[in-house]
Amino acid sequence: MSTEQLESPTSQEPQQQPRQPLVEFPLSRRGDVLPQECSWLREKAPVARVRTLTGDTGWLVSSYALAKQVLEDERFSLKDTAKAGAPRQYALTIPPEVVNNMGNINSAGLRNAVMKALNPRQKGLREQLRARADALIDAIVAEGAPADLRAGFADPFSAALHCEVLGVPYEDWRRLMSGLDVAFMTAREPFADSALNWYKDVAYFAGQLHHQLAREPEERTGLLGRFAGLKEADPESAHLTDDMFATVAVSLFGAGAVSTSAFLVLAVLALLQRPELIGYLRAHPERMGKAVDELLRWNLSVGDGLPRIALADIELGDVTVREGELVLVLLEGANFDPAAFENPDVLDLERESANAHLAFGGGRHFCPASALGRAHAEIALEALVERLPGLRLAVPAENLVWRTGFIKRLPERLPVAW
Repeated sequence: MSTEQLESPTSQEPQQQPRQPLVEFPLSRRGDVLPQECSWLREKAPVARVRTLTGDTGWLVSSYALAKQVLEDERFSLKDTAKAGAPRQYALTIPPEVVNNMGNINSAGLRNAVMKALNPRQKGLREQLRARADALIDAIVAEGAPADLRAGFADPFSAALHCEVLGVPYEDWRRLMSGLDVAFMTAREPFADSALNWYKDVAYFAGQLHHQLAREPEERTGLLGRFAGLKEADPESAHLTDDMFATVAVSLFGAGAVSTSAFLVLAVLALLQRPELIGYLRAHPERMGKAVDELLRWNLSVGDGLPRIALADIELGDVTVREGELVLVLLEGANFDPAAFENPDVLDLERESANAHLAFGGGRHFCPASALGRAHAEIALEALVERLPGLRLAVPAENLVWRTGFIKRLPERLPVAW
């Protein structure tokens, strides 16, 4: 997109607003190169007018300070993005009530059960995950190079975490992950079988809840095991149906597994393109936590922005956002903002200053699984750099095929050798 295109005004702009660019959104789908528009937008139009995939217009926020303002101001609503007639970034492929899932969890009194299930300090969890990572690497090595690290490691490892946390059999991971390919499509218009896909997964998790109910209390596992206990013994949960419990589990698996897998794939790709950093992590395993935070800041997996709907007229930078308008937070703008991060264009695993990136969102919708996501990445990367010190891309980076029409920037395959 040229600067001339960016500077073209739209005839639909209110007269009282400053002249704004009209940007076609989303930006590039390639997840290993920062979109060229980011710095221009942040410097020249940090609140820019955009036209989304659906043809709706909205505001794209690309500076760190303004992105943080949107995420922390409750007048910018997440749940209202699912309301009928609201401007959208893409067609809704899940039931509207799921968009505000953590709000549903809180109102249903399930928050304690969910937060306990998402605690990475659960007894034996890290050890189980490391054993799973090692087993997956064993299988890759036995098969021989080149191997697809996404299909052979990132997807099953992310699924393993969420199967364990939720209390469902790991053997079902392929069936569960395949549903995400439909659930997180970004289509221009709704399509009927997105609902079919959703309710198939709800039925699966409802069935798994019944398996947990059939067990003795001490044999129950994961979040569904906790839900089974609530269903039996908690009068405050008596009004909750099996489908309500299952909906919580489906949405946690979907959002968690697709996010952790996409992040891991792009984190590994970033390291493969800078092989000296793999050596650094092998030599300094104590830096893994800081390295994961820097890789989170660097990560470009969120390809469509974080959406909110304005509940009132709100001043945002030099723009008045009107009630009912769509606002999109551009994470790759905010997390590469030099006003917030020193030398943001450098992937610096020794970054010492506070790394207050927005990869997990902010405000009331800050990701409740952030600690679990960090632990997942640390264990995976520790295993990879220890076991495969010669890990490298098996194809030129420009030959990777990037998925289109999906909520994440994601290569279809990540071929590697070692």
